[in-house]
Amino acid sequence: MDFSVPLPPMQQGRVLTVLGIDGGGIRGLIPATILEGLEAELQEKDNRPDARISDYFDVIAGTSTGGLITAMLSAPIKDKRPFTAEEITHFYYDNGPDIFPQAQGWISSMWQTTKDVLKKSWGGPKYDGKFLHDKIEEIIDEVMVADTLSNIVVTAFDVKCQHPIRFNTLEAEREPHKNARLADVCIATSAAPIYLPAHSFKTQDSDGNPYEYELVDGGIAAHNPTMVAMSLLTKEMLRLRRQLKDDRSPKLVEGDPD
Repeated sequence: MDFSVPLPPMQQGRVLTVLGIDGGGIRGLIPATILEGLEAELQEKDNRPDARISDYFDVIAGTSTGGLITAMLSAPIKDKRPFTAEEITHFYYDNGPDIFPQAQGWISSMWQTTKDVLKKSWGGPKYDGKFLHDKIEEIIDEVMVADTLSNIVVTAFDVKCQHPIRFNTLEAEREPHKNARLADVCIATSAAPIYLPAHSFKTQDSDGNPYEYELVDGGIAAHNPTMVAMSLLTKEMLRLRRQLKDDRSPKLVEGDPD
C-alpha cells in the first residue's frame, strides 16, 4: 500500500516550526487536549475545517506516549489525512484505562510497587502489552516512517546495543533500515520498562540484509523530544549546506563550447 506524500522542502531563510510532545502515559491526554483546542483555532482562523496540526509544523517530535500522539498526528490514515486532535483525545478517553496503569491509594500503591520491583527482579514485565499492540496495529496499519505527512521524530532505546534510537522521516527516506513500520515504532516508544516488554522487529538495509531492533521506551535516554528534533535539524541543515556547496562547484562538461 503506497501512502507516499511529498513533504514540503525545508527552504533556506525561513523559520522552521517544531512541535515537541513529552511522555507520561495517560497524561498524554493533556497535550492531546491542548492540541485539540489549537487545531480548532487554526481551522477557524484559516477557514479550513479539514486542517490538521501536521499542516502547520515542519517537524513533530515525541517520546513514549508523545511518540504515539506524534504518529497519530502525522500518519495518512483516512483519505491520506491524519487523525484530528479531537479523535486523539477520544482515543485516550476510550482506551487509556486499558493501556496505562491507574492511580491507587497510597497503601495499595506501596504494595503494588513492591510487587513490581519483585517481578522485575524475576525478569517479567507487569503487562503483556497485547491490548496496546493490537490497538496500535488497528489504527496505524501499514504506514511506514517515511510515509508521514509531516517530518516526525520518535525516540526509543535499543536494549541490545545500549543506545538511543531516533526514528525520523528525513533519515528514513535515505536509509532503508531506519524506515520501520510506524506501528512498530509506536509500540517500541511506549514500552515502559517494568510495565511492558521490549518490542523486537526487523527492517532491511539497502542491500536487503536484515536489521534487528529490540527497543523500549524512548524516555529512558531521550526524554526531551524537542531537543532531539533540534539536534536532528541542525545536523540536516549542515548536510544540506555541504550538499549545496558541492552542487555549486565547477563541473567539466563535454561538448561544443558554443
